Amino acid sequence: MKLDAHFWSNKYKLHQTGWDIGYASPPIISYFNQLDNKDLKILIPGCGNAYEAILLFEMGFKNLYILDFVKETLNKFEEKQPNFPKSQILYEDFFSVQDQFDIIIEQTFFCALLPDQRKAYVSKMKSLLKPNGKLVGLFFENDFEKTGPPFGGNKKEYLALFSSSFKIKKLEKCYNSIPPRMDNELFFIFENN
Repeated sequence: MKLDAHFWSNKYKLHQTGWDIGYASPPIISYFNQLDNKDLKILIPGCGNAYEAILLFEMGFKNLYILDFVKETLNKFEEKQPNFPKSQILYEDFFSVQDQFDIIIEQTFFCALLPDQRKAYVSKMKSLLKPNGKLVGLFFENDFEKTGPPFGGNKKEYLALFSSSFKIKKLEKCYNSIPPRMDNELFFIFENN
């Protein structure tokens, strides 16, 4: 299975976007509601329709970058959000990004990658985060019956995968998931050490 830009572009064209909840994820917005520093440099990889970016930008987080390799979704975002800086809309592959950020938001990107890419994901996230930078977001706490994407996992797997590269600040059952994902998500904060 090749999960390239063509694969994901077709998913959007065929409206096979079960990961897209149609609005910003409540657990992620709750996290950002607690932050006073609006100058933090933030990346949202695999942003899709970028609902979190829209809301965070409106909340005053202006040093915000979105990333996807599906051009159509980025074009739609640009049309709907003409005030969002074009230089902060990154049309490229996640693994080719060369920059550093204070916070990277994980929202249904990890589960869209093939499981054999997970170690490369961890390594790339570490290189993209500034010292003490944070990877924040949601993982599925679920091993799906059908072959992915999405590809599931569990807390034990995530700890084994991330603990040698990051300080695990939080990895616990998400209390404010959307109803269809309740009891099937973990909220996490991993700090680059």
